[in-house]
Amino acid sequence: MKAIALFSGGLDSTLAMKLILDQGIEVLALNISTGFGSTKDRQDHMQSMCDQVGAELMIIDIESEFLQDVLFSPKHGYGKNFNPCIDCHAKMFAVAKRIMEAEGASFLISGEVLGQRPMSQNKDALQTVLNESNCDGLLLRPMSAKLLEPTIAETKGWVDRELLEGISGRSRDRQLQLAKEIGLADFESPGGGCLLTDENFGKKMRDFIKYDKFEVKDIPVMKFGRHLRLPDGAKLVVGRNKEENAYLQELANDKFYHIRTLGIPGPHSLLSKNASVEDKKLAAKVILTYTKAQAETTYTLLFDKEEMQSSPYASRQEIETFTIL
Repeated sequence: MKAIALFSGGLDSTLAMKLILDQGIEVLALNISTGFGSTKDRQDHMQSMCDQVGAELMIIDIESEFLQDVLFSPKHGYGKNFNPCIDCHAKMFAVAKRIMEAEGASFLISGEVLGQRPMSQNKDALQTVLNESNCDGLLLRPMSAKLLEPTIAETKGWVDRELLEGISGRSRDRQLQLAKEIGLADFESPGGGCLLTDENFGKKMRDFIKYDKFEVKDIPVMKFGRHLRLPDGAKLVVGRNKEENAYLQELANDKFYHIRTLGIPGPHSLLSKNASVEDKKLAAKVILTYTKAQAETTYTLLFDKEEMQSSPYASRQEIETFTIL
């Protein structure tokens, strides 16, 4: 007997897997990356959680599918920000069902807790994602199973319902107790995880789609840097620290110039390649303002291989009208 677990790397999904593993059922921990989470940065952590409970980890990328099917036309709308949580969960369950069939598994599990998140984990929402993904009966939620209708795995006797949990609400007391009982180490505190739930990130997304078609290759551009929209419509992204400069420098996206300062330390920046001459001049001025350049002194910047001379603004306050975040 084998189950596929929707796995985030968090405490709830880890405990949900443990409850099923303890009943002698093999579990494949499936982490589905939409591009807006932190999968790449957390792979070591996810592997550690799986190792501690005895599950195998699989990570799959659905960035293109997510953009095409979910992000810009969610049937059930957005949450507080740019997060289409119900449609996103339904997509993930549909993908997990495909993996279940390919792996010869018998059912799905998730770490969802009834009432923990008001939009996506109320009783109606939990049922909606099952209907939308055609997973009704297949998905077992071990953390709240005793409060929900029995699933196929329970009615067929594959899983003992009495050994599952009946947790609801936002309190973490029972989860922390379970973690202590099994000796789970280095688990994470609960958090949003998905950038689409962040208000500031949502502002950047709405600005981007106002001026350009959003593609998979644009996702990394959105994650770091100070974002500005210049008067003629060009997007400018300016690194704010050493880490962001290194990240932006490695991005490969043919929509953007890579800009660096010559002869003076400065931020690594990106600028739309369709920028007007005026926006390019303005970008150079803005970038220099985030250096120790002296006002009315001319400096050289490199736009890919093209040199441009400019001087900075007298103060950063002059840039505020262009700044998104």
